[in-house]
Amino acid sequence: MNIHVVRAGEDLRAVAAQYGVAAGIVAGLNGVAPYSPLAVGQTLVIRHPRELHTVALGESVYSIALRYGLSVRTLYQNNFALGGRSALYPGQTLVISYDDAPSRTLAVNAYAYPFIRGGLLDAALPYLTYLTPFTYGINSDGTLLPPSDEWLLAAAGQYRTASLMHLSSLTEDGRFDSSRSTLVLESADAQDALVQSVLDTVQAKHYFGLDVDFEYVLPEQREAYAAFVARLRDALGMVGCPVIAALAPKTSAAQRGLLYEAHDYALLGAAADAVFLMTYEWGYTYGPPMAVAPLPQVRAVLDYAVSVIAPEKIFMGIPLYGYDWTLPFTRGETRAESLSPVQAVERALRYDVSIQYDERAQAPCYYYTDRGGREHAVWFEDARSIEAKLRLAEEYGLQGVGYWSLARGFPQNWAVLSSLFDIETLL
Repeated sequence: MNIHVVRAGEDLRAVAAQYGVAAGIVAGLNGVAPYSPLAVGQTLVIRHPRELHTVALGESVYSIALRYGLSVRTLYQNNFALGGRSALYPGQTLVISYDDAPSRTLAVNAYAYPFIRGGLLDAALPYLTYLTPFTYGINSDGTLLPPSDEWLLAAAGQYRTASLMHLSSLTEDGRFDSSRSTLVLESADAQDALVQSVLDTVQAKHYFGLDVDFEYVLPEQREAYAAFVARLRDALGMVGCPVIAALAPKTSAAQRGLLYEAHDYALLGAAADAVFLMTYEWGYTYGPPMAVAPLPQVRAVLDYAVSVIAPEKIFMGIPLYGYDWTLPFTRGETRAESLSPVQAVERALRYDVSIQYDERAQAPCYYYTDRGGREHAVWFEDARSIEAKLRLAEEYGLQGVGYWSLARGFPQNWAVLSSLFDIETLL
């Protein structure tokens, strides 16, 4: 795999020619049209096909995969332009294999809201070990507050992607609330009922496992929360379902703040089968302009995490989005706009600005002035920043990565991921 950074005057066909790869292959990997304009500083993922196949009349993704001894998932992974869909046309070129051979297998999880567009979901599912619909919250009476997850589960099953039930302390109005975790952790009856409801739901809907994400747990409930996760692990372990605990991004056991103190890495790492580190949101909606997941901060969290939790139990979080801040930033007033990496590149093109790359944060950024004369700062993800994060998973020997979230398209991520790793399949 090569990552090309676009220079002034370059177009996709010229870049493809530099690497001796067909323009259509490069366009498909990056989710762009062959004649689309490119922004200066934009990245293009280049992979070199080893074997190609030209579709004949009557062939299907299933017959082609069978002919070459591939799984349909692998055929989709090698051809992002298919979008996970089975429609083919005669004369179409498909990649059977690439020259870059992944060195290891990685488990890959991603979160999805029930309102995700079907095309985005279909395109991503072949690259996932797990899909985690967001979220089962908790009502004020302690009962489960379910999402409309049926269609997500059905889609995941079609692509042999396992599903994880997501249990959180989210309320009816969509907020994480300490009162809901308090209800569960301090009322034996409420906890008994919730554990049974979770067990019933996992079995009835054929979830592969459970992801527990209680946020803003009170500091004094630190041990009770770990005991609750351990209880869930015991209950679900009886039916063969693993339990993952989502953890706020800490760099030490002494880190203060309501988000952090009850997330005891050592206790929760022991209580759960695996943990998911939420290593993103340093740059966030109401914060000052900066990278969403700066590499030094992500590395600092990993350094602490692996000191108390076995690396093979850890999933590292990766964002699939960025933010646009209107300047000057005023704390308490400025609200950044969330946008996809594709939208960020389109905006750079619209305002004719060059994309820069912050070597320390390992993230792309740029500044522009809108039509109303207001200045903006944009930080997002590109192929370089994604590769840097995925290399951490390899360096630390992690079990996997988890993406937040699939709501916005980012074709380059899947190209980089599948060039570096074989993606674990459980079904």
